[in-house]
Amino acid sequence: MELKDIELAASRLKGVIHETPVNSSRTFSELSGAELFLKCENLQKTGSFKVRGAYNKIATLAGEQGQLPMLIASSAGNHAQGVAYAARAMGAQATIVMPRTTPIAKVSATQGYGANVVLHGDCYDEAYAHAAKLQEEMGALFIHPFDDPAVIAGQGTISLEILRALPTVDAVLVPVGGGGLLAGMAACIKQINPRVRVIGVQAAGADAMVRSFCTKQDVSCDGVATIADGIAVKKPGVLTSSLIWEYVDEMVTVTDDEIASTILLLLERDKMVVEPAGAAALAAAISRVVDLGGKRVVCVLSGGNIDVSFIHRVVEKGLVTRGRQIKFRTIMRDIPGSLNTFTDIVAQCGANIVMLQHDRMSIDLQLGDAILHAVCEVSGREHGKELFQRLEEHGYQIEAEL
Repeated sequence: MELKDIELAASRLKGVIHETPVNSSRTFSELSGAELFLKCENLQKTGSFKVRGAYNKIATLAGEQGQLPMLIASSAGNHAQGVAYAARAMGAQATIVMPRTTPIAKVSATQGYGANVVLHGDCYDEAYAHAAKLQEEMGALFIHPFDDPAVIAGQGTISLEILRALPTVDAVLVPVGGGGLLAGMAACIKQINPRVRVIGVQAAGADAMVRSFCTKQDVSCDGVATIADGIAVKKPGVLTSSLIWEYVDEMVTVTDDEIASTILLLLERDKMVVEPAGAAALAAAISRVVDLGGKRVVCVLSGGNIDVSFIHRVVEKGLVTRGRQIKFRTIMRDIPGSLNTFTDIVAQCGANIVMLQHDRMSIDLQLGDAILHAVCEVSGREHGKELFQRLEEHGYQIEAEL
């Protein structure tokens, strides 16, 4: 991958996509110990960086072939929207195979750009296999989401924008699934300024690229288990892996809890909507799984296409992770006024009851007792400890639940 390929991609994309902002963040600088900036690809057309690579690839084909044939792609969502957008812009028909687990919002958005959507499989890799089969049957051209030189070059244009906006950057953190974004960005950065550290971030439940990077061998996961559907890839690309081995300095993983907590912080502090995959790089920075102390750092927020019906689940997970929501059980006397006494104590402590469940039927209970399951909102871990202490002072035995 040569720098001129990425510069040519940038010229094709000029006037087609947004040059997304590189925003400083005092909140995340304090949490990470670095001077931290956010590259906001969640504000990109189609809601993610993927339109860069998809458009560059299809524009390249248009230049080579003139009249475009039927296009086909497989995607967990964001590449689908990028291909659909680019195909419509250049007058081509596109069929996209998406996993059945793809959020409804991403399916609807892809259809909204005029593509035909086929749902198949439970993860990207199964959708990819079905797309390869359909490609043969339809005689279509396949637009790979990451393992393609033109796609990789398109994604690398993000680095040109970062280096132009922040030439003194010390490190760039990038989410990784199949590796197209990281490969393109790393190749670009290292050919312009080798001093800049490039760090890839994967979800712990889909870490094939991390293991590939450590062993310098092609590695596949038997399965993936993460809320970050956009980077839930079993088998990374061959081309992307070789570029990552050559140009990337470090690879790390983050947990789903860390990702969820980061999404919640972005909503609360920066008023930014970011999907789980898009929050992975920032999660690594504020969890301090890499040493960024005193450095000028850019985290790529790679996408914002989160299903509205899924947001509340991510927020609840983030609240639990940050100690803002606590779940516990206790035994109480099953007599009039007992529940009122309990709720009064909680109210006096300044906590908010989210859920109460009163259970009289457990075989472990003594006659006249009941189990009370409760979920409460508190301001943080210390406030939660204060609530438990206050309840215990009034004779309640507290058992925290996960």
